[in-house]
Amino acid sequence: MGRKDQIKNDHKDKERVQAVLQLLKKHAPLTVKQEKLCNSACVERFLKVKGENVKKAAKHLRNCLNWRDSLGVDHLIADEFSAELAEGVAYVSGHDDESRPVVIFRIKQDYQKFHSMKLFTRLLVFTLEVAIQTMAKSVEKFVILFDASFFRSASAFMNILLASLKIIADYYPGRLHKAFVIDPPSLFSYLWKGVKTFVDLAPLTMVVSSLDFEESLEFNDFTAYPRAASLRFNPSSIPSSGKIGSCSSSRFSFTVSHHFDSVKPWYLSLTDTSSAKVGPTNTPVLGPAISPLNARSYSFASPIDRTPRGSVGSIKKGFFPSTPLPQKTQEMDHSESRHPRSMRPSFFQSPAMFFKKDSGNFHISRADKCRESFQPFLKFYRRPYDEMIYKSKMRPPLGGLISIVSPHIRRRHMSVSQRF
Repeated sequence: MGRKDQIKNDHKDKERVQAVLQLLKKHAPLTVKQEKLCNSACVERFLKVKGENVKKAAKHLRNCLNWRDSLGVDHLIADEFSAELAEGVAYVSGHDDESRPVVIFRIKQDYQKFHSMKLFTRLLVFTLEVAIQTMAKSVEKFVILFDASFFRSASAFMNILLASLKIIADYYPGRLHKAFVIDPPSLFSYLWKGVKTFVDLAPLTMVVSSLDFEESLEFNDFTAYPRAASLRFNPSSIPSSGKIGSCSSSRFSFTVSHHFDSVKPWYLSLTDTSSAKVGPTNTPVLGPAISPLNARSYSFASPIDRTPRGSVGSIKKGFFPSTPLPQKTQEMDHSESRHPRSMRPSFFQSPAMFFKKDSGNFHISRADKCRESFQPFLKFYRRPYDEMIYKSKMRPPLGGLISIVSPHIRRRHMSVSQRF
């Protein structure tokens, strides 16, 4: 039964596609390029967007064809965008694991001062057409990375983003796989929350920060981080040639251990001693010795830990507020408890304990989902831009004159205006 149902559904889809094409030809005859564009896959994408409605899909496709004719999409060539191609304003960086082209836009804020919105639309369409040309037959979608780090104004970048998403939604339906906005201005998140409800492609658009992926850079040398390097003890930094030993005063003594591979090469005690022995002393003055096992701030120690071991019962009466205790019902065996334990103060618990959820109800936040989704495309964002490699992906007529020149005449040129 499943095989028959599938065959029946395929037959219905073909009938809808033919019905859309008939409505298009009935309104006006199609040119050769338009017939080539309106193949079965293209008509199916328009039908899917319009809920399998034949009339709405035909009207939408007709508007798309008229828009392409008014913009002159069939006559776009690379020679028109020579300055943008040299600077790497918009280009196809490569293909992901699913053979989807990854398009990167690195538009600066000053671009709007010297270029009209129509020129930006032509550049956007030209880049998307190049990405579509590089697709395999089984691929229909692309990925877009909007680098917003060059913008200082959130509203200026919002105009660019909304215009791009509207063009993709209206004239390239079903083509966008995911869109990432990288390092936008600080106020962009507030504007995006109020606008995304009216944007059709908002569910496919994610906002990420490149600072969250700095740890993925392969830096094995700690000297690249001066603060992290300064936390390590370096014996060569001591100018004196004397032996490293203890430093004592009337309040405390500070001793550096000779075992540099230990976790804590220092030892702080509250007694006046000149030896480098790590551990509690026999005659404590102010309290117990601070060893690597219980080293913490003295002011945050519990009242029991402030007293010497074995002298719990010798606490002066009146040191703590008098609180009536319940009478003992049975004798406690003190042989098993060697060290007295204090109650865990609730003040020092992590605030995350209040928001802790059960393992069954655990869910990933939207920020984590965005970072996880952007991880496969990080290499394309950091990859250097090469103008000649990008132009080699263009097919005629989009390539312009550069596609006619012989390959051995071309000179390799790499733009240095890329930011990494």
